[in-house]
Amino acid sequence: MKHGSPYGTHRVLEPLGVLPQPAWKLDNTMEIYDNEILIDVSALNIDAASFTQIKQEAGGDEAKVAAIVLGIVAQRGKHHNPVTGSGGMLIGSVAQIGPALLGKCPLKVGDKIATLVSLSLTPLRIDEIKKIHLQRDQIEIKGQAILFETGLYAKLPDDMDEKLALAILDVAGAPAQTARLVQAGDTVVVIGGGGKSGTLCLYEARKRAGAKGCVIGVSPFENDCQRMRELGWADHTLLVDATDALALMEAVAKVTDGKMADVVINCVNIPHTEMGSILAARQQGKIYFFSMATSFTAAALGAEGVGQDVEMIVGNGYATGHAEFALGLLRESAKLRQLFEQRYV
Repeated sequence: MKHGSPYGTHRVLEPLGVLPQPAWKLDNTMEIYDNEILIDVSALNIDAASFTQIKQEAGGDEAKVAAIVLGIVAQRGKHHNPVTGSGGMLIGSVAQIGPALLGKCPLKVGDKIATLVSLSLTPLRIDEIKKIHLQRDQIEIKGQAILFETGLYAKLPDDMDEKLALAILDVAGAPAQTARLVQAGDTVVVIGGGGKSGTLCLYEARKRAGAKGCVIGVSPFENDCQRMRELGWADHTLLVDATDALALMEAVAKVTDGKMADVVINCVNIPHTEMGSILAARQQGKIYFFSMATSFTAAALGAEGVGQDVEMIVGNGYATGHAEFALGLLRESAKLRQLFEQRYV
């Protein structure tokens, strides 16, 4: 059995010399190297930006969605959307552990896990698409995947449904980063506050900002705003399309008496919301772009163009302990858990 790079570069087919994530194509044969883990995959959670783009391309037709997903994996050896550049994550059970990892890895064959690395760098083979859940960005499949030696994962919890855990773990970095960024008394704007990651961020922002803080949820959809009002974690809900930067700036200015936000958290799954995020922040405020739909070129040059001195944070989906942190939010809030069970189970 061959020994591979801990970072998976031995799986890169083109272009040679790059890491698996930026590579165009990976070797997705499922004969493992001695430091890899083979996973029998049961479901994919496609990145929200990616799944939104695929659904739009398919016109909402499930058969066309399936064809697009199968085409991406056949072409690239991984689910790496060539339009959005993003992937997602998966759940499955451990089928085989390379001998070089025995004793180092706490897993055993049969353990159910969720990968915490992107599908955009994960060798994947899909044998069958069983079911597509258009409203929750999930696809049930029969297939296999490879986890590299350095690949992050979490064992699926025993106290919640697998599909619920998959939905939460896919966005676990967002509330964990929110906990780091938001201080007591802060004014926080969550763009996309009615979505999956946005709801978790609203809840965490409310905890961190406290009674003296102000939490503002933003969505272009009335049903999202109604849900945010019912949950009660936002002081204000703004029915605004964040692609309209001036409209968002004016709406935030109105509810903050022109002071704007200390922290802006962008969780939307569509492009062109960079300037709305930038103009919603105060000078020297912070903006966390969690969304993979973000153009960081547009954000950097846009902030410069309007004279905004803001700290912009790349949406790193990983933070130490983020998986257990995110799952813990559902354990501490019955209201949050009930909402996610209704939507994802």
